[in-house]
Amino acid sequence: MTAKYAVILAAGQGTRMKSKLYKVLHPVCGKPMVDHVLTQIEQNEMDQIVTVIGHGAEMVKSTLKDRTDYVVQAEQLGTGHAVMQAESLLGDKDGMTLIACGDTPLFTAETFKELFQYHQSKGAVGTVLTAQTAEPFGYGRIIRNDLGIVERIVEQKDATKEEAAVTEINTGVYCFNNRELFDALHKINNDNAQGEYYLTDVMEVFQKEGKVVAAYKMKDFEESMGVNDRVALSKAAQVMRNRINEKHMRNGVTIIDPASTYIDADVEIGSDTVIEPGVILKGQTKIGSDCVIGAHSEIRNSVLGNEITVTSSLIEDSVMHDQSDIGPYSHLRPQAEIGQGAHIGNFVEVKKASIGENTKVGHLTYVGDATLGQEINVGCGTIFVNYDGINKHHTNVGDYSFIGSGSNVIAPVEIGDHAYIAAGSTVTADVKPHDMAIARGRQVNKAGYYDKYPVAQAAQKTEAAKKNN
Repeated sequence: MTAKYAVILAAGQGTRMKSKLYKVLHPVCGKPMVDHVLTQIEQNEMDQIVTVIGHGAEMVKSTLKDRTDYVVQAEQLGTGHAVMQAESLLGDKDGMTLIACGDTPLFTAETFKELFQYHQSKGAVGTVLTAQTAEPFGYGRIIRNDLGIVERIVEQKDATKEEAAVTEINTGVYCFNNRELFDALHKINNDNAQGEYYLTDVMEVFQKEGKVVAAYKMKDFEESMGVNDRVALSKAAQVMRNRINEKHMRNGVTIIDPASTYIDADVEIGSDTVIEPGVILKGQTKIGSDCVIGAHSEIRNSVLGNEITVTSSLIEDSVMHDQSDIGPYSHLRPQAEIGQGAHIGNFVEVKKASIGENTKVGHLTYVGDATLGQEINVGCGTIFVNYDGINKHHTNVGDYSFIGSGSNVIAPVEIGDHAYIAAGSTVTADVKPHDMAIARGRQVNKAGYYDKYPVAQAAQKTEAAKKNN
């Protein structure tokens, strides 16, 4: 089998992005653009991948890690010069080499596969991936002779009026015979409007030497979209979102309004789950089957089981087990774990806490740094007080306990199984199993006090005026 290599060009700063973040690291649907490119290339069983880095080199390495080898382009002297930097790693190898740009996040593994196959079938030393567009401005043009054979590729700034009218464009992706590629790179020069070494000039070298040059026209122009500014970034994200949403719908997920649903590239969703409008699913989120993710919910890097209902809530870095539910207007902060069948009601915040099976935390409650067992009822307005101003402290609540409304549980404290906390209590000491804790001042009634209160006197005048009318 012919060896397959790839070179990803990711050295440019991208000044038109007007950003402190290097261009190829700008995210599209949750992943940096260069990560999208690498992910699709990886699916073609590559023997070696080399990424050319320059600006932001360490950040690119930190993002892609050891999934690729790296070479540095210290000066940005053109695409041909960039590829030449990979000669030390690839120059003496037999096989095919794919060249792709790190700012083209929409290419698919299937398109790369088709390019490899076409290149081999034509016996070409170089094959350019092309596309047809009614608006070719800014792209290199594919110049063919009367027989339809590619003669050369002309950059926008070097094109004549006739060449600029050509609508078949260079997508910036190529497949080469590896040894022929590096041999030809030594024969190109920078005699052009940009003063750069163009990779496209390699094709002209091949033509002059009588070698076979081919062009594979891809089906979908949208895939070739390069990102050079924030406008193009937005357009690429829209195309990617449509692609992601369609994939999930074809896999059995109901998305009520795809236009208002934002799902990152690595999100997984089970069949028969319903996604309502305005939902945002980010990062490495995994959602099971038969769930309902209600309108305007946001879920980040979290794992949800089956038959879960999320109603207008925010979930981040947390876990919800089967048949549990949350919301509306609740928040799972990092390291929250909601047990099977548990209920998290409205305006509840859970942080670094485990809520046991079938436990109910109804509303207006904060649970932080706590472990709650199963079948517990937590009343409205309960606060797990976990912070003393310096350190966070943990609370444990046993199975089948009852926490009355308006209670403050001041950590660290242990509440045993089947314990009962009376409403309005401030609990500062451990409660043994089957005990009841009452921790509140005894009520005192002051006779006739209302009449002495200034607000009461004003109210009495208003009441008298109404009677006189």
